[in-house]
Amino acid sequence: MSNGSNEFAQALREAGLKVTQQRVALLAILMESTDHPNAEEIFVRVRALDDSVSLATVYRTLSTLEEAGLVQRLTFENEPARFEITPASQHDHLVDVDSGEVIELPSEELNRIRQVLADRLGYEIVSLHSFIRARKKPAAN
Repeated sequence: MSNGSNEFAQALREAGLKVTQQRVALLAILMESTDHPNAEEIFVRVRALDDSVSLATVYRTLSTLEEAGLVQRLTFENEPARFEITPASQHDHLVDVDSGEVIELPSEELNRIRQVLADRLGYEIVSLHSFIRARKKPAAN
C-alpha cells in the first residue's frame, strides 16, 4: 500500500470500519477529486482501478463512509447527491446553475459569524451544509 493508502486504512480503522480495497479506493478517488463527483462518476473512476466493483458496492460503501463521518454527502435541488471527503472545516458551496459545477467557498469569517449567531441563541453547531445557486455574470464590454 502507498502512504496515502496507509492513511486511508488508518482513517477507516479509527472510524471502526474494516479496511477493504473498495473503501480505500473510494477514499483515494474522493481525496483526489476537485469536482465533487456523484455516485455514478465515482463508479466510473473506481472501475478504472478495479473492474470488479459494482455500482451497488459504490452506493453501499459511500453510505458506510458517510455514516462513519469520513465522507460528506452534498445534496442540491433536483440533482444527484455529490460526495467529498469530510472537510477539516465547514465551507459553503456555489453551484453554477448552467454548468452544474460545484465550487467550494471556504470562509473563516462566515464560520465565525455562524458560530456567534448559534451561541447567541444557545446552540452548538453540529453540522452545516449550505449552497448558493448562481450564474456567471456576462463579461463586461
